[in-house]
Parts: sequence; C-alpha cells; structure tokens
Amino acid sequence: MEDEIYANADYLKSVNAAPLKNQTGPRSSESRFHGAVVFCLGLLSVFLLAGLIGVSVHYHFSAADLSTINANLTERLQAVSSERDRLNATLTEMTKELDRLQLLSKQKKTCPAGWTNISSSCYLFSSATGSWEAGKQDCRDRGADLMIIDSFEEQEFITKFIKGYTWIGLDDRDNEGVWKWVDGSPLTEAYWYRGKPDNGGGDPKWGEEDCVEVLTGHEVRVNWNDVRCDSNKQWVCEKMP
Repeated sequence: MEDEIYANADYLKSVNAAPLKNQTGPRSSESRFHGAVVFCLGLLSVFLLAGLIGVSVHYHFSAADLSTINANLTERLQAVSSERDRLNATLTEMTKELDRLQLLSKQKKTCPAGWTNISSSCYLFSSATGSWEAGKQDCRDRGADLMIIDSFEEQEFITKFIKGYTWIGLDDRDNEGVWKWVDGSPLTEAYWYRGKPDNGGGDPKWGEEDCVEVLTGHEVRVNWNDVRCDSNKQWVCEKMP
C-alpha cells in the first residue's frame, strides 16, 4: 500500500512536470518576437537619425552656397560701381579738356580788322549801298556771304548795330513764297513786320518783292520786310574767323 502511494505520487509529478516543460516553446517565441520588434525600432531610429543628419548637412551646404553667391554678387556690384566712378571721372576730364581746346581755338581765330566777332562768327556792316545781288557779291569777294540769321542772338545783334535798312541773305527768287538762305537752308524762324511778306501787295509799282531787308527803328521781333531785290540798301556780311 505504501509502495502504491509512492508510485502514484511519482506519476503525479511526472504529469505536472510535462505542462511546465511544454510552456517553454510559446514563451520563447514571444521573446524572439519582442526582440525583433526592439531591433526594428532601433534600426528605424538609426535611419531617422541618419536622415536628420543628412537634412542638416544639406541645409548647411545650401546656406553656405547662398552665402557664397551673395558675397560674389556684392563683390561684382562693387567692381561695377568702381568702374562707373572711373568712367565718370574720365568723362569729366575729357569734357574739361574739350572746353579748354575750344577756348584756345576761339582765342587763336580772330576776325579781320573792321569785322565784329559775335557767337563765333565775324560780321561786317557795309558803308556802301547797292542791290541785294551787289551786296551778296561784295560779301563773297571778302570770303563771306550775306548774313544768315539762325538765332535770336543774331537777330538782336543786327537790330542793334544797323544804321539803315539792311540786306540779309534771305530770298524767294527761285520759288515764290519759299524763303531760303544764301547757303540753301530753309527759313525756320522769322521776324516779319506786320503783314509781311506780301510781295508788294499785288501793286505793279512795287514789283516782285523777293529779297529781305531788316528795318531800323522797329522792335527786334518784327522788323523784316520783303522788298524788290534791285533796291539800294546796305548789307551785312558774315563769315567764320
């Protein structure tokens, strides 16, 4: 009886021990699963860390490149500014030199005796009288021509200095109503007396009035008159020094 009890006890031990031995498999699988999860999480952390490092490095290099570009642009702008200042200084010096040479040129060129220098031209007021054509020829014999008025300064000048009605180098003999200067240039600014030119107003007594005189005793802006070219007038010659 006692032996049977011991035998039963050994049997129960063996039976109870079996489940404990069988539980080792599932627990081991669970451990391996948890280990794999931990490994994956660790690997993912490594990847994330590597990504963050890569982004940081890329941003660092981009900022460095931008800084380099800005430095290059600043340097080039400074170079352009310096070159501009140099060119401006050169231009200023050239302008001064040109003014000096022009002044020397004017000083070296003088008008002949009896001629008046105004605005880089020489003028001669005749004491004789004659037709428009006679005045023109006299001027050409002197290396000049009848005066061409192409500025208000010249208009003021002749108005101030003439002593009588005086021929200037303007006519419309080639084409009635088309006024030209003796050098062939067209009339652009005129100082006609009121109602002029009128070509004699159609009165045969006055004939064709194709040449121009400057009237004395009239306002500077209204003292031109058309008159017959064979009338006796004084004249003004003009030439370069």
